[in-house]
Amino acid sequence: MLDRRTLLAALPALAAGPALAQDASFPNRPLRILLAFAPGGGTDLIARTMANAMSPALGQPVVVENRPGAGGNLATEAAAAARPDGYTLLMGNHGPMSVNVSLFPGMRINPEQALEPIGLVADAPLVVVVGPKSRARTLRDLLDEIRASRGRSTYGSASNGSASHLAAALLMQMTGLEAEHVPYRGAGPALTDVVGGQLDFMITTLPSVVGLIQGGQVRPLAVTGDARMAVLPEVPPVADTVPGYKATAWYGILVPRGTPQPVKDRLYAAMREALGNPELVRRLREEGAEPSTLDARGFAELIKWERERWAVVVRQARITVD
Repeated sequence: MLDRRTLLAALPALAAGPALAQDASFPNRPLRILLAFAPGGGTDLIARTMANAMSPALGQPVVVENRPGAGGNLATEAAAAARPDGYTLLMGNHGPMSVNVSLFPGMRINPEQALEPIGLVADAPLVVVVGPKSRARTLRDLLDEIRASRGRSTYGSASNGSASHLAAALLMQMTGLEAEHVPYRGAGPALTDVVGGQLDFMITTLPSVVGLIQGGQVRPLAVTGDARMAVLPEVPPVADTVPGYKATAWYGILVPRGTPQPVKDRLYAAMREALGNPELVRRLREEGAEPSTLDARGFAELIKWERERWAVVVRQARITVD
C-alpha cells in the first residue's frame, strides 16, 4: 500500500496521464481552420491549399470555415475562445494579428496574448491593379490620375486594416496623394467592382487576383515587394516609382493559448511536411506566395515587428474603423 507521501508525489503524473495519452493520439477527429475573410480572397486560397495538404499529414480532414467581419476580429476571437486542444486553428494574416490593435482600441482580446503561433506558411507581395476601363498603363499613370482627381479617386480593400487597405494607405502616404477608401468583406467582392469600373484601383494579394489578370479582366501595374515576381516578370515593383515602398502579406497558423506543446509540435510537423510537397510549393509560387521556413518563435517576432510598423502608418494616415 502506498503511504501518503508516495501518493502525493505520484498525483502530478497520474493527473497528466490522460492528457499525455490524448496528446499522443492527436488528432483523432477532423480539424478546422478559421478564416477571417470571405471566400475568394488570397487568405482563403492559401488556407484551402494548406488544409488540403495538411490533411494527409495529420490523417484527418482539415476543413476551412470562413468567418468574415469586424476586420477579422470575429474569427480571431472565435479561435481564441476555442478549446486549446489543437482541433481549432486560425489562418492569421497581418490585419487581424498585427494591425487591428491599432485600429480597434476596444478589442476584447490581444491576439499576441490569446493565440500562439505554430509557424508562418507563406509571405507574398501584393499587386496594384486597375480595371479594363482604366487608361492607366503604368503606376506613374495611375498616380497622375489620382493627383488630378483631387481626392475623388477610389480604391477597394478586403476590409479595414487588411493588407490591401494598409498597402494603399502607405502608398498614398508616401506620395502625398489622397483617394477614397472603400472597404469590402473580402478581396473577391472588391475586385468585382474594380472589374466593373466602380473602383479606380486596388492593391491586393496575387492569389486573389491572378485569375482575373490571366483572363485580362484587370491590368497589373506594379507589385509591392522589392523585386519583380516570377509569375509577373513584366510588372515592376512600386519602389521603382516610389523609392523605399514595400508592403507584403503573410499567412500563418495559430492556435488558442494553452494548447499542449506536443499538439503544437504535431501541427508544426504537419505544416512543414505540407510545405515540403513540391506540388504545393509550385502552386503557392504560381499564386505569388513564397513558402516560409519561420517557426513559432520567428512568426511571433514577425507579428510584433509588423504591429509596431503599421501602428505608425495607421496613426499618420489617421485610419479609423466604425
